[in-house]
Amino acid sequence: MNTGGVYVFAMKEVGGDLVRPDGARLAWRAVEGAAPAVLWLGGFRSDMTGTKAQTLAEWAWSQGRAFVRFDYFGHGASSGDFVEGTVTRWRDDALAVIDELTKDELVLVGSSMGGWIACLAALARPERIKAMVLVAPAADFTETLIGPGIPPEGRAALDRDGVWFRPSAYGDPYPIGRALLEDGGRWSILGGETIPIETPVRILQGGEDPDVPWRHALALAQALKGPDVHFDLIKDGDHRLSRPRDLAHLVGAVDEMVAL
Repeated sequence: MNTGGVYVFAMKEVGGDLVRPDGARLAWRAVEGAAPAVLWLGGFRSDMTGTKAQTLAEWAWSQGRAFVRFDYFGHGASSGDFVEGTVTRWRDDALAVIDELTKDELVLVGSSMGGWIACLAALARPERIKAMVLVAPAADFTETLIGPGIPPEGRAALDRDGVWFRPSAYGDPYPIGRALLEDGGRWSILGGETIPIETPVRILQGGEDPDVPWRHALALAQALKGPDVHFDLIKDGDHRLSRPRDLAHLVGAVDEMVAL
């Protein structure tokens, strides 16, 4: 394992860089504590210093619970060009963190794209996953949530430049690479068949989410094979679900899963 230098942060987290075989570096932070550890899987273009991840890190520290968070390739403090990222790459990043920075059973907490990555990780490492909490899970988002909405000028930009800058309500436009769209389909899990994940799952979904419609998240809940799947619709919630009461809801769901 090559984790680069190790650093200590103010909240008594340790952190460093996980060096991948191609030399790319994944920035990570960890709270040491009791098992099962909680692993945070962030969303598309987000990073590990976001409100939900920080809230869970503080909760883990207060509870003496092990907690790990990291940035995917091209995200946050990790190396790499975001537009070169793909679902394959980010899935592999998550598996590398699971294999090299954690041990024993895990509770995965995935937000938006991280919900899809969590499912892919659970399929690849079923023996390691105790439970999952998914926040507005954007499974298959490249084909079902982004692809159908690309305008003609976006298609032209993808053909011409290999990238389309998708307008975002959260700031600067998101660069959507042709490689991301072409790769995403190979990891589709919502094809009408049961998804062979039997671990307990809690899904938190905003009813006013403009990015991941609640029916999309519900389709994932219905497709999961396991019987212990709860779908919690926060009727007035948005995509981020970062209001104080939303964060309390998230902490409660994670607390429930680690106690199973």
